[in-house]
Order: sequence, then structure tokens, then C-alpha cells
Amino acid sequence: MSTETNAPHDSASSAPETGAETADTNLTPEQVMQAATDRIAALEAELSEMKDRWMRSEAENANVRARAKRDADDARQYAVQKFATDVVEAAENLKRGIDSLPPASDDQPPILTKVRDGLEGVERSFIGLLERNGIKKADPVGQAFDPNLHQAMAEQESAEHKPGTVMQAWTACWTLNGRLLRPAMVVVAKAAGGDPA
Repeated sequence: MSTETNAPHDSASSAPETGAETADTNLTPEQVMQAATDRIAALEAELSEMKDRWMRSEAENANVRARAKRDADDARQYAVQKFATDVVEAAENLKRGIDSLPPASDDQPPILTKVRDGLEGVERSFIGLLERNGIKKADPVGQAFDPNLHQAMAEQESAEHKPGTVMQAWTACWTLNGRLLRPAMVVVAKAAGGDPA
């Protein structure tokens, strides 16, 4: 037979104590205030870090958008660069064709005058069409030599031109929306008698 008694247990005395209850009951009001202050400081530091990360992320997104827009604008402006280079070659050939005609004179046949006038009209129209589409032609004669726009084919002594000046251009300089398509082939002046410039 069991000798156990069925005495009722005191539930309040036998319940396990939780760490929180123990901590709360053992803390002084100053310690509770300090813990709350520390928790607020930690949350504020975390908020500041998250805000900093968010601002950096927004700045990076703005940079990506600006870069993508710039790349799209460049692609739109310069997508025809290869075609524009070929068209410029055609314009140069047209100019060479006009220059190969005999010089104008009073005794030339009327048909030659009409051919020259017609070709010059076509050239003017063609150049105007190119300029409306961002392709520009520049005559470098008389300008200072610029290696970004000109290709020096020769140097020539000259007393009439300042050293470093383009005194003759075999071809014009062509640009597409400000970007070089073809450099001008030029002859650059140098000091007469080999004197340094």
C-alpha cells in the first residue's frame, strides 16, 4: 500500500521562478532606468545606421540611373557613327570630284558650267543635310594645330604663318555631335630657317 498522502500542493510555492521575474524583482529603479536608457541608445544607433545605409543606397540608385541615362543618350547620339563615317567619305569624294573639274573660265563650254554649278549645289545641300543631323565639317586652315582634331601630314617652313599654325588642309575635320569622326589632314607651319618656335 502506498503511504503517500494526497496533500494538496501549494502552487505558488512550487512554481518555477523565471529569470525575468527574478531580474525585475531584484533591480532597483535606477537600474531599470539605466537599462531603458541603454536600450533607447542602442535603438537610436541602429536607426542611425539603417538611415545611413538607406541614404547610401538611394545615392547609388541615383548614380545608376544617371549612368544609364548617359549611356542611353550616348548610344542614341553615336549609334550612327559608323554610318556617319561612311557618309563623310562620300562627301569628301564629292568635293574631290568638284575640285577635279577644270577651273572656271569665260570660254568653257556651257555644259561644264552647268555640271559644276549642279555639283556645287548638290554638295551644299548634302553638307546642310549632314549638319542638321549633327555631322559638322570644319576647315582648320589658319587655326593652331590641335592633335585632337588634326593629323599632321607634313611640316613646312613659313615666314608668313606663325609656327604651329595649320597652313594647308588636304581634308576637312569632321565631327558627330562634337565627337571626332575624321581628323583633318594638314600641313603645319614651322619657323623659317630652322629657328625654334
